[in-house]
Amino acid sequence: MTLDWLDIATTILGLVYIWLEYRAHIALWVVGIIMPALDIYLYYSHGLYGDAGMAAYYTMAGIYGYVVWKMKAHKATLSAPKGAVEGTPAASGITHMPVRLYLPMTGCFLAAWAATYYVLVTWTNSTVPVLDSFTNALSFVGLWALSRKYIEQWGFWIVVDIVCTVLYVQKGIPFKAGLYGLYVVIAVLGWRKWQTIMRSEK
Repeated sequence: MTLDWLDIATTILGLVYIWLEYRAHIALWVVGIIMPALDIYLYYSHGLYGDAGMAAYYTMAGIYGYVVWKMKAHKATLSAPKGAVEGTPAASGITHMPVRLYLPMTGCFLAAWAATYYVLVTWTNSTVPVLDSFTNALSFVGLWALSRKYIEQWGFWIVVDIVCTVLYVQKGIPFKAGLYGLYVVIAVLGWRKWQTIMRSEK
């Protein structure tokens, strides 16, 4: 297929992205800007219009995430003890999502799912509007949780990655499907890694 190179390129970038996310490294947002920008065309050409729209959102959200993480790192540096040795790593900022956010977060997810589904069935010829809109809505929540460094973001991505793996197999994007299958495994490992980081900072 003529788009194999793009499938492969974004898959490689995806591997770099998940590795950086696993390490809670701010550079993940740089890759998180480039990769979705390429994904817009890849998904659109395969009829995954919801994913194409979400890729556009990811591109903009990558800028937001970078700024938020940069600000957190700056605040951590300013709040470090005056006697701290220069070069000592600052706290990661990884935390649990406050319970008070679960209800509004669920409401945002359901609203995003319904809105995306409506757009897909009304203005596109998407053959998988339910699942396409589901993964987009949950990704919206997951990306927000990642930008706030909530450890629960890994749980959202596990669900998204499983569904996307199935979708991309059906849509004939094999490299991307394989990438998301790997994402499931790495997301589980990432969750454990972040838990270790949190415990080490207590």
